[in-house]
Amino acid sequence: MEIRQHAKPAIVFATVVGILLSLPFLAARRETIAAQTAQESKPKPAPEMEKLSFYLGDWEYTETYGKGPNGPKNTGLYTSKLGPGGNSLINTFHSQGPVGDFEGLLVFTWDPREKAYKLYIFGANLPGALVETGAFEGDALIFRSEITAQGATMKLRNTTRVTEPGKMVSEQFMARGDAPETLLVHVEAKKR
Repeated sequence: MEIRQHAKPAIVFATVVGILLSLPFLAARRETIAAQTAQESKPKPAPEMEKLSFYLGDWEYTETYGKGPNGPKNTGLYTSKLGPGGNSLINTFHSQGPVGDFEGLLVFTWDPREKAYKLYIFGANLPGALVETGAFEGDALIFRSEITAQGATMKLRNTTRVTEPGKMVSEQFMARGDAPETLLVHVEAKKR
């Protein structure tokens, strides 16, 4: 079939108009595919890490030091999110007040060999990392560690529990040698 000379510009024009009219559809389709791909590539937490999902989000908190509610108080913010592949939980924090200025990073993960949680604590005033081992005991997540400073061994125990949706309480206890535990800090956090 032979196309006449005067029909060729009309065919080219119609083709160009068709392409131009389809560009918004193609762009929208590309955005839809990109959004689906991004959703599919978001890390899904490992089963053990999913139990820690109550930590996720942004939180305001108050630290009360010493015994009783009248001890000195710092206030702070922390953000908790899933780490790479959903195999860890990363928590950044910063508090300030009369007790000092504390900034740090916590990395929670699951150790399948030990069948226990590991918590790596990095702080501005802490060389290296403090490593704690933990497990759920009832509704509380308990982490324990031992450190030696100036020739004395100190046992640390941290308990965290959700008290109601969007609220949790953590307490850090310490015992020197065989002495009974004492409360170092009581933390109350509220989700923002």
